[in-house]
Amino acid sequence: MNGSKKILSDLAEQLCSLQCDADVVIFPPNVYIRDAIEVFSGASIAVGAQDVSEYSHGAYTGEISSEMLTDVGCDYCIVGHSERRSLFGEDNLKIADKFYQASEAGLIPILCLGETLNQRKKDETLDVITTQLNAVVKYTGKVFSSDLVIAYEPIWAIGSGKPASTDQIQIVHQYIRCKLREKGLNAKILYGGSVTPENTKELLEDPDIDGLLVGGASLDAKSFVQICKLA
Repeated sequence: MNGSKKILSDLAEQLCSLQCDADVVIFPPNVYIRDAIEVFSGASIAVGAQDVSEYSHGAYTGEISSEMLTDVGCDYCIVGHSERRSLFGEDNLKIADKFYQASEAGLIPILCLGETLNQRKKDETLDVITTQLNAVVKYTGKVFSSDLVIAYEPIWAIGSGKPASTDQIQIVHQYIRCKLREKGLNAKILYGGSVTPENTKELLEDPDIDGLLVGGASLDAKSFVQICKLA
């Protein structure tokens, strides 16, 4: 819940002339989605939503459906972000509902997975990841129409200024890939958690990291553009 038309305008000014090989997606608050789609219409930059409803339509005041997002031109959405899980009580089943509702409407959902510091200290990281992943992979009666996009975001690293080490990230990313391959599935796996221009190069040198989910650094146009260029 950050941003303004001014921040979006500054970002657009920097990004519309950006030359990089990475796929860049912007996830503004819902009230700025239409503005973002308009300002980036001439650039190779996609727009997504930070969240989505698990329902396609109906009397759910305040909710926004996947169909509405595709209708205005969204391509992506985030589901299961750690703040949605911890602050708004979204459980794994609700997140799986959102994932498939988005996928069936034509959006590309980015599934966020991650453990708390306490869970890591108890050596429960892979158990937590397995439970969160299985809720989507084993969702009854659903099939994947394309490869998954997953973001590993250890909750203890978000906003802390201390990202997970590449060794810690590699273990989790390799584990996720292995679990998916057992089901005949592939995924692009991103990392999120205190990503900055200073650590981007090191993170992306790891072959198990396919991309980055950038949080606080994206609020500064120059920092975000620098990260994109390094990607």
